[in-house]
Amino acid sequence: MLKGRHLIDPQDFTVEELDEIFSLAEEIIKNPEDFAHTCEGKILGTLFYEPSTRTRLSFETAMLRLGGKVVGFSEPSSSSVAKGENLPDTIRTVGSYTDIIAMRHPKEGAPKYASQFSPVPLINAGDGGHQHPTQTLTDLLTIKIAKGKISNLTIGLCGDLKFGRTVHSLIKAMSRYENIKFILISPNELQIPKYIKTEVLDRKLINYIEVERLEDVIDSLDILYMTRVQKERFFNEADYIRLKDSYILDREKLKSAKKDLTILHPLPRVNEISMEVDSDPRAWYFKQVKFGMFVRMALIAKLLGVS
Repeated sequence: MLKGRHLIDPQDFTVEELDEIFSLAEEIIKNPEDFAHTCEGKILGTLFYEPSTRTRLSFETAMLRLGGKVVGFSEPSSSSVAKGENLPDTIRTVGSYTDIIAMRHPKEGAPKYASQFSPVPLINAGDGGHQHPTQTLTDLLTIKIAKGKISNLTIGLCGDLKFGRTVHSLIKAMSRYENIKFILISPNELQIPKYIKTEVLDRKLINYIEVERLEDVIDSLDILYMTRVQKERFFNEADYIRLKDSYILDREKLKSAKKDLTILHPLPRVNEISMEVDSDPRAWYFKQVKFGMFVRMALIAKLLGVS
């Protein structure tokens, strides 16, 4: 069903198709050695037009663990892009050598444009502030494993909700599941964009509230998804100083949280989760990183149509 498809936006796949990917990822987690030769003879092309640590290494490790190989570049200066080659020509060329492509680009919409010229499945590994679909798959898989479901949950999204592409993608994806409530925790300056409210939350009659302080709502959350609040986003430094500690998760704030809270973060973190939280059993963000590799393994296998 998914063989030969591109993944540009999490909405490209139905909920049922996402479940297929998650089921395969869970199989791989249980018995990784059974999949060590799944992609033997296959090659992944990684085209990273901007820096990345987790996403690029996760894709490369996923393909290597499936028994495949990887070629590509981690910055455009080391490719013919530096000579002025256009994107369609790069994609056609790399698609001639490889079986599947993972591409990150700073320009919004670049992977969608590139997919029109790709002779092989193309995965959007992040385009500007727009989409990061494999991070969304990672988040959904982690929630499914942590909670045993992706429905009937109250999810707190905390920090920079205005510019955070991972938050926007996750809201869109989770709005397709039943009985989801969002608590949007941010300073006024960094509230969720209006189009997400009108086109997703209001249109689908999703239950949500907006608050400024994490402490006021942490006791009601099943999931807490933390993101960075960046000083440079504020017009007024006094506002930043007033609010910045509200968005640092520490042991004190966790005292009133549920015992089975799941704490997620797309990483990298700066100081928004205190390192003292890392040892708390509710901290799932490093498991989340590992699940990202497994979900990319499942995605690659599905798009290549290998069993």
